[in-house]
Amino acid sequence: MVKRFGSFVAVDGIDFEVQPGEAFGFLGPNGAGKTSTMRMIGCVSPVTAGELRVLGMDPATHGPQIRARLGVVPQEDSLDLELTVRDNVAIYGRYFDLPRPLIKKRADELLAFVQLTDKRNDRVDDLSGGMKRRLTIARALISEPELMLLDEPTTGLDPQARHLVWERLYQLKRAGVTLVLTTHYMDEAEQLCDRLVIMDGGHIVAEGSPRDLIDRYSTREVIELRFADDEHRKAAAPTMAGVGRRREELADRVLVYTDAGEADADRLSALGVNPATVLIRRSSLEDVFLTLTGRTLDEE
Repeated sequence: MVKRFGSFVAVDGIDFEVQPGEAFGFLGPNGAGKTSTMRMIGCVSPVTAGELRVLGMDPATHGPQIRARLGVVPQEDSLDLELTVRDNVAIYGRYFDLPRPLIKKRADELLAFVQLTDKRNDRVDDLSGGMKRRLTIARALISEPELMLLDEPTTGLDPQARHLVWERLYQLKRAGVTLVLTTHYMDEAEQLCDRLVIMDGGHIVAEGSPRDLIDRYSTREVIELRFADDEHRKAAAPTMAGVGRRREELADRVLVYTDAGEADADRLSALGVNPATVLIRRSSLEDVFLTLTGRTLDEE
């Protein structure tokens, strides 16, 4: 599947398949092609080249039929700030020609699901960012979609709000709803996705479950070393060369990839390497991305 904007190639020949009932993620930095891909799946942007089928149908010929079975949570909230919380959900239900009694019933159920019942008569403009995100998810569920598209569902939220959104999405997955999401948060991908692809520069550079990708491209543990200054770090570099399976030099820290974190940290200390701080952690998808692309997501 290819998406071009003039001479710019946003999505460059990607190939993937999503199974019913799974949570599938597109992980990558801004500009990787994630949102362009989601817009094609959502039938709002045509495929430039290649083939796309959504729920067994071609968006080019069956766009309305596909959209009727989708729930979409865009990257930017598009709520009506002048309306109440409940009216935002109810009015959206009219777009699907749902009968009013059914809309009323579903709106109340969905506001309870996203824990906004006590805010149902408040104006949207008065809600926090996390509440607006949860309301957008509730609105997208009014038609009981088979497939939910979520573009960066927790960007800009505080940790508590993010975890609440994750919990709601996990409940949807348990209920059998297929989730397709984009994110640049490694922990979000690990928490939510059964399977994911890592995108960079419009390409898919890896595909698998979070655990499979970590096992395939990284080590079991990582030692993070932070030095007082560049002079101390440069002086320690020759000594660190033989410790661990490989080493990455970042702007603010040195990463030593190893399968024996405690043992190799002790070995570094015995060799006279004395950083300002030492952290031993398990490998993450951030390390997979660094291995595959040579940079971290926050360098984008």
